[in-house]
Amino acid sequence: MSIEPRLAELGLTLPDVAAPVAAYQPAVRSGRYVYTAGQLPFVDGALPTTGKVGAGDGLVDPADATELAGICALNALAAVHSVAGTLEGVRIVKVTGFVASDPSFTGQPAVLNGASELLGKIFGDAGTHARSAVGVAVLPLDAPVEVELIVELAD
Repeated sequence: MSIEPRLAELGLTLPDVAAPVAAYQPAVRSGRYVYTAGQLPFVDGALPTTGKVGAGDGLVDPADATELAGICALNALAAVHSVAGTLEGVRIVKVTGFVASDPSFTGQPAVLNGASELLGKIFGDAGTHARSAVGVAVLPLDAPVEVELIVELAD
């Protein structure tokens, strides 16, 4: 199945590419590869929530952060599309995710499953990838999660 009907079947649409918050490009193409900048979970130009991920009052629930990681991945795909012109024939090579974590939180891999599982649903076998899940003290704009992709384009 091609990607656009698959997105529609999943109830997803590619968002507009988020404007950079500093001096960088959302995505850069080099040969057959596209490298995205870290994508925050912007929805309609705003972060739906901010703060550290963990258990307890005042922290972002890990389940909510998992959903936000999926939003980050969708935003990253929009950045890929902006430089490649298509998502057809894309293979996801690497996902790197950052989770703004409470010091006691160790569930970063589970949070990043939100991105990985969404990419698998969209691309099937071509969505299988290598991944790093990193806990950090803080992310830009106090976002709970950030995701970047490396993708390979078809010949």
